[in-house]
Amino acid sequence: MLGFLIRRLPFWVREPLLIAVGSVFGVRIMYLAFSGHDRVAAGIGLVFIVFTAIRVYVVIRALRARRHPGQAAPGVAAAGDAAAQAQAQPQHPLVLQPQHALSLQPQPETGAGGPLARPRAPEEKHNAWGQAFAAVAVFGAIGAVLWLSPRFVPSENNKPQAPSCSGETDEKLPKAFKDSPRPVTGEALCNALNRKDLATLLGTPGETATTVSGTNNTAPLTDEKVAQPEAEVKFDTYTVQVSATYDDLSTDQYVKLMKFGNEQNIRTLKVLGRPAVLASDYTMKFEINLGGSGGTGGPVEQGPLARTLSVALDRHDRGGFCDITVWSTSGALPNDSVLVDIAGKVLPKIPERTAR
Repeated sequence: MLGFLIRRLPFWVREPLLIAVGSVFGVRIMYLAFSGHDRVAAGIGLVFIVFTAIRVYVVIRALRARRHPGQAAPGVAAAGDAAAQAQAQPQHPLVLQPQHALSLQPQPETGAGGPLARPRAPEEKHNAWGQAFAAVAVFGAIGAVLWLSPRFVPSENNKPQAPSCSGETDEKLPKAFKDSPRPVTGEALCNALNRKDLATLLGTPGETATTVSGTNNTAPLTDEKVAQPEAEVKFDTYTVQVSATYDDLSTDQYVKLMKFGNEQNIRTLKVLGRPAVLASDYTMKFEINLGGSGGTGGPVEQGPLARTLSVALDRHDRGGFCDITVWSTSGALPNDSVLVDIAGKVLPKIPERTAR
């Protein structure tokens, strides 16, 4: 149906319209193909561009024929001359016999200065209106294509934007954060963790972070004397948490404490020249019911398994460590190399701890 309507349009309306639509769609699809490395989209965009080039060639030939009528096809020129002679021929009242009707030819009129010029056929008056209508149609088609293309062609701008780390300037830092050297804040940890390539490092490049947060906490059971800022970035598949604990515990001492706890699969290694340890432990799961008047909640349950990489805050292991923890609701965990890669991106953003 659409093809039938397009064929019914006049030439000077149909061709500019096809050129506008083909060029806009072709350039748009080729841009998306090159940015997304999609060969199928590149082939479709090439078809649009070739189609547009053919229509441009047809329009150029038609314009040349209009500007230089003598270069038109002989048959077309002869037919045009015959039509012009028929319009310029005077009407004679003489009635001819059928056998002499074809032999009689009108003689050119002469004047004092020679033969008179043959009157030209009047130009068609609808050309100006047709060109104006074609121009309006072209601009209307371009506007419609630009308006409708985001609905039919996928665009990176249509993807949900990842949340950002909002700094709370009015938040008062605990006293533990005023020590010298000053610990990193939760906002700084959030900015270091909330990277554009974090989902790619986790092996889920198509996902976008749903929630991000950063807090300025203190370590439990320390009477708010040990700073422990935290940051968390949550995806549909994985959740990543980073915390920095500014205590005097070395990595060797921390590993000994792990062996007394419930940690599993403990493995020591080096990350960026710093002593580090990998361990697994279960998270805690609890629910809070806000529907009743009392606001009671369910009992604390064992959550999914989490994998943690703990790295010393400096190369000399003077005390303190940075924890990078990853878990998922399904219980699946990425490889240990993923945590090492995340640590390689986050740790350079955390100043090393100096000697006191």
